[in-house]
Amino acid sequence: MKKINVLFYLFLLFFVQAVSAQQKPKYVFFMIGDGMGLNQINLTEVFLAAQQDRNTVFPLAFSTFPYATFATSYSLSHGVTDSGAGGTALAVGKKTKNGVIGMDSAGTISYKSVAYAAKEAGYKVGITTSVSIDHATPASFYAHQPSRNMYYEIAQDLVKSNFDFFGGSGFLRPDKNAKNEQVPSLFPRFEQAGYTLAYGLADYKRIKDKADKIILMNVKGSDSESLKYAIDQQPGDLNLAEITESAIESLTRGNDQGFFLMVEGGKIDWAAHANDATTTIQEVLDFNEAVKRAVSFYEKHPDETLIIVTADHETGGIAIGNGSSRLNTKLLAQQKVSQTALSQMLSDLRASGKTVAWDEVKQVLQAQLGLFGAVKVSKEEEAHLFAIYEKSFVKHEEEAAKSLYANDDKLASEAVKMLNTAGSVGWASGNHSAAYIPIFAIGAGAEQFSHKMENIDIPKKLAELAGWTIDE
Repeated sequence: MKKINVLFYLFLLFFVQAVSAQQKPKYVFFMIGDGMGLNQINLTEVFLAAQQDRNTVFPLAFSTFPYATFATSYSLSHGVTDSGAGGTALAVGKKTKNGVIGMDSAGTISYKSVAYAAKEAGYKVGITTSVSIDHATPASFYAHQPSRNMYYEIAQDLVKSNFDFFGGSGFLRPDKNAKNEQVPSLFPRFEQAGYTLAYGLADYKRIKDKADKIILMNVKGSDSESLKYAIDQQPGDLNLAEITESAIESLTRGNDQGFFLMVEGGKIDWAAHANDATTTIQEVLDFNEAVKRAVSFYEKHPDETLIIVTADHETGGIAIGNGSSRLNTKLLAQQKVSQTALSQMLSDLRASGKTVAWDEVKQVLQAQLGLFGAVKVSKEEEAHLFAIYEKSFVKHEEEAAKSLYANDDKLASEAVKMLNTAGSVGWASGNHSAAYIPIFAIGAGAEQFSHKMENIDIPKKLAELAGWTIDE
């Protein structure tokens, strides 16, 4: 009898070890929608259904994952985190104070991220984003700096990382340090460290088969601060899905050891800071397209791939429904450009040198937002917009609506606000909130993400699953 029990337990131990080995992910996608709370996701799904006059939700690729939960987002110093502390929590599994990148609150002790742990374990590593590569969230995975605003110093840490692929719009301050002093450009240093610089997708395709390490950026002369908003993109503009696909291609070429890829949809946050609902929806959809590239890879390697989709925080305190029980989110599709692009249109109109009549401005608002057309405008609302028009177009006293990443035209901002209201959307603020962050998971070990978590638990659990060490 004892011999049978021993054999049974040996078999059980072997079975448990086999299952554990099978669940160890070889390919890891860590995908972060910056500022993407549950309501940003819900609004997008409601919006998609509303376009077909359906009172339901049309799920996104990641909201159909078999495991879903939520996590806290507070930082060590504040109830409402910033992207520095939020990104650090997701990258290293430790909370820090707002503004710090990959370090303790005093800015004296550097923390190891899951990306570094993956590299140490022999995985290839990629860091990608729709904003600048030295921005807070991507930086949290490769840099260690006491301030997220030390962009030059953050980019110097990129060289030290020796990671295999970086992708984004570019770098904010490649030749000025934190003291605002002119310093040698970082681009030659990147090349000296073995990185091949690719400017745009065509350039990437030209060099991809002969480059060991790659930094993919916007084409020269384009914005280095971020990719264009999805709603404003034209054919040929670099987008997040293309960056993600390029990263997968690069990280798998000649590699059978596996990879870790962080993908950030950075401009969900920017659009939400501006309280621009339609642009926020389009950014979530843009991020979803990048997730689809990861899902496509997962479908080819289902037993070896883990995809985690989460956020660093929620932005704007967005609400779906602002009074009536009936939602009118279908109206949000009337918006054709971002608030930022509309601001530029109005600015160009003012600078044309000709007298611009109110009717001409109304035509712009109708064409770009649907106001005075599909979207009804009351006499009081028109009077409000006209007063702003008169001040800026007639009296030439320009007003701005400032948010964290934009200094938009006041007329554009107020017009978008009217569309938001008509489209059943409300906002609590133009800043981050303390709302829970969503977590969705699929693949090897995904079942570990099925209960309420602290944000720092996400990288800890990931490291545990992969057999990496981040606590030292």
